[in-house]
Amino acid sequence: MATETAYAKINLALHVRRRREDGYHELETLFAFVDAGDVLTASTAAQDSVQVLGEFAGGLNDPFDNLVAKALGKLPRADGLAITLEKNLPVAAGLGGGSADAGAVFRIVKERFGLPEDWHARATALGADVPACVESRTCIGRGTGTELEEADDSLAGTSVLLVNPRVPLSTGPVFKHWDGEDRGALPQGDARTIALEGRNDLEGPAISLCPQIGGVLDVLHGTSPFLARMSGSGATCFALYDSTSARDVAAQQIGERHPGWWQMKGFLR
Repeated sequence: MATETAYAKINLALHVRRRREDGYHELETLFAFVDAGDVLTASTAAQDSVQVLGEFAGGLNDPFDNLVAKALGKLPRADGLAITLEKNLPVAAGLGGGSADAGAVFRIVKERFGLPEDWHARATALGADVPACVESRTCIGRGTGTELEEADDSLAGTSVLLVNPRVPLSTGPVFKHWDGEDRGALPQGDARTIALEGRNDLEGPAISLCPQIGGVLDVLHGTSPFLARMSGSGATCFALYDSTSARDVAAQQIGERHPGWWQMKGFLR
């Protein structure tokens, strides 16, 4: 039996450059991953199967739209895998939850059977975030996010707090509300510099659709992080702290004042 964490993905910066003729968007992003997330348990079986448990299992009630099952279907193997998915990350939350789950499947298959040489193309076919989630390390994504470049690990070990107002927000409508203005490329420098000097061009569109995001960001900024920002297309926001104690105090205060919000503590990988 193998256990693999589907690490929560956050976009430390997300610059949308243009809308492409194929309907997708050209973007530049700095991916980072939290050392917590969904948990997948896999064992060898006669045929593939997926069972979903956990707080957010109800968000994956369509078995034909489950990225774990789709990932299994993309990877040829000698034996089947029975996978139990503990869904700890909210769905449609800007954390790449489904993509992270698919990435974990790729790592499980790699460990047991090896991956085909064209694994990157197979991952890309599942979603723009999936190749980065297979790697689950700090990196820069270009194109639709699938063209990956190495980034330094200067932020590894940083204390991070994730907060979501428990409002699902689909990616498509947020991109449709982007105003089409190219505000420039990712900054140059190490990961910390890119994060601090970068931005998330989808924050404005997301807040217009889900005003609660603005409230979450206001609260996070009030806890003295060195960076607070929305991740992906929302609605999850993150805050980075210089100390674990500062993060834990923030988490406690937010939990007391906003008990309905979801939150997760961790460290950047």
